[in-house]
Amino acid sequence: MIAWAHAIGLRSMIEARILDAKITAVYDIDPQRAAGLADASRARTARSLTEAIEQCDALWVCTPTACHYEAVEEAAQRGRAVFCEKPLATTLAGAEALAQTVADSGVAAQVGLVLRSTPVFRALRALTESGDLGRPMVAVFRDDQYFPIQGLYASTWRSDSKVAGGGCLIEHSIHDVDILRFCLGEVTKVACRTSNISGMGDVEDVATVSLDFASGATASLTSVWHDITNRGSSRRVELFFERAMVWLDKDFLGPLHVQSAPGVEVVRCPSPQWVDELPLAHDEMGLAVRMYVEADRAFADAVCDGRQPEPSLVDAVVAHRIVDAAYRSAAMNGTPLPLR
Repeated sequence: MIAWAHAIGLRSMIEARILDAKITAVYDIDPQRAAGLADASRARTARSLTEAIEQCDALWVCTPTACHYEAVEEAAQRGRAVFCEKPLATTLAGAEALAQTVADSGVAAQVGLVLRSTPVFRALRALTESGDLGRPMVAVFRDDQYFPIQGLYASTWRSDSKVAGGGCLIEHSIHDVDILRFCLGEVTKVACRTSNISGMGDVEDVATVSLDFASGATASLTSVWHDITNRGSSRRVELFFERAMVWLDKDFLGPLHVQSAPGVEVVRCPSPQWVDELPLAHDEMGLAVRMYVEADRAFADAVCDGRQPEPSLVDAVVAHRIVDAAYRSAAMNGTPLPLR
């Protein structure tokens, strides 16, 4: 599904002449899946990972998590730029090894922590950095979606911790710990409890995480996978500052609601004009793809300009350290742990 989102977004930017590029090859261990995406992308179906890498300047790695390292390593060894989806690996050690492999190669690399590219979270970070509302005090963050082995996800691998690394915390809410760090700064302490209601092996479907920040702010994160299949992926964030409360219910365009002594202000968070002008549908799928196009354009522009793109694999490793500390805390019945 994520490969389709990237490919549709890239195709739309190519058709709009925003990118002077083409999608050259698609590889998947399932030939039928590869053929479907290749046809839609006007690309060739590669017979192997090596063949796909040989035909490109940059590779989007959208495999299940446990397969990231193989693809990234070979691409980096061959000097290809890499966009790797999150999480980088199933473990912190694996993420660190992947990031080191890329650093040693010197290739441009970006991770798919795409919430950083959404208009509403850019606006929230700007509000935080401005100081206009006073210092941030506490954030309350809820992230929920139906168990992603059904519906539009069309996959089963997230029910296997050996492939995914875990459940809702690492697979989905690694986005959330990253965006909290993006908006509130460095994390110093983590406490967590997890539970498994669905009985899906050791894949947790509930995680409650407490985060302390160097700034003195704190945050609570609740991550849930449920079986309400008519409820899409949803995030609600409430952030109290000294002089205002800010909240959002939609994690792409917002809006932000800002309540202070004078009253409530609704802050619109539009996409850049070039995003709105892309030949993309304005339905739910088109809106979902728009979440990826800014990240993909930033990566392509950085590669063409010869600079390192952001968010970097270093940023991804920090998010993995937070998740790793959360899992270790959960294994110790919620004992707070300093971030290494």
